[in-house]
Amino acid sequence: MGGPGNPPEGTPEGAPGGGEDEYRSVVFDESFVRAARLQEFSAQERVGDHTPAVRRRPGLRRGLSRQALMLVLLIALAFGTAIYMGVRHPYQGASARPPEPLRMTVIPLSPQAAVPGSANAENLYAHSPAAQFRVGAEGITLPSSRRTAHFSQNQVVTALTTAKDYLVESALDPDVLTGGATRPARTLLDPRQLDQFDQSFDSPAGDGRHAPTGWVIRFDASRAELADSRIRVQGTLRAAESDANTLEVVSDHTFVYALRPTGSDENAKASLFTVRRELHFRFERDDLRMHQTELAVSYVQAGPLACAEDSVSLLRPLLAGQTAKAGGPAGTNPYATEGATALCGTLAAGAQPKL
Repeated sequence: MGGPGNPPEGTPEGAPGGGEDEYRSVVFDESFVRAARLQEFSAQERVGDHTPAVRRRPGLRRGLSRQALMLVLLIALAFGTAIYMGVRHPYQGASARPPEPLRMTVIPLSPQAAVPGSANAENLYAHSPAAQFRVGAEGITLPSSRRTAHFSQNQVVTALTTAKDYLVESALDPDVLTGGATRPARTLLDPRQLDQFDQSFDSPAGDGRHAPTGWVIRFDASRAELADSRIRVQGTLRAAESDANTLEVVSDHTFVYALRPTGSDENAKASLFTVRRELHFRFERDDLRMHQTELAVSYVQAGPLACAEDSVSLLRPLLAGQTAKAGGPAGTNPYATEGATALCGTLAAGAQPKL
């Protein structure tokens, strides 16, 4: 039996010391073995004649790979696009085309005789041209609609509905008519028109651009109040495509209000006040999505009013029994290039109730 360092059969014959001395120079220490990299060759590699004994490990690539570079470029492009769109479109829904300022005309209609009145507002309506008019928003009917070349039927309906909403908020809301409220109509406007809208109420001017009565119907609350909240309305709405990116809606309505002196009792005589109002609305695709509109033209005829009274800021009606004071509208200076011509008309006798 061999010792602990020898094979069981003893040291092989002819090999002194078991041959250890002969192979001592090729013995690998433990650190060398741990650092060695093992690699198993495929069958094809094992049968090849010129396959190298050791496969070279590919060197590390310096810099970014192609995929990583493309990802960085895409992120940079998306970030740049977001910044560009944010700078180009400061308001959600705003388009590249700058809005045109609202062009407005307000024409007072002066009565030829004393304004007729009655303690019964229903009696006034029944004996006037508004006898068959509908009440309130029911008088603003939507026409049958169909798609256009570049807008769907739903988009056309949205434009008509938004125009109707503006008419209701600007001409039928009691808070607007006699309370001085402006927000109901303001919220329906394209954000790019709000500066002109706000300036009109902060600094009214008869320049055809900044008359509050061009935006909304409102009376001088110190002079008149509603005698009947059932305002009579009749008119039309028309929608048409002006170009591939714009829908236009034209409204033409007559509003008839029953008014009486502010602070008077219910037995005080009421009178009728008539407003003929034509508005041109413009809608871009973003306006349709945001349920907003751009008001392009406002043409208003209203009476009975006195031509000498200022109708830019407020409508100051002539009430039952009153007559128009002598005098025409404010003078027009032909040298003032920024001013608008002051206009005034005569209210036809047939527009008044026949009592």
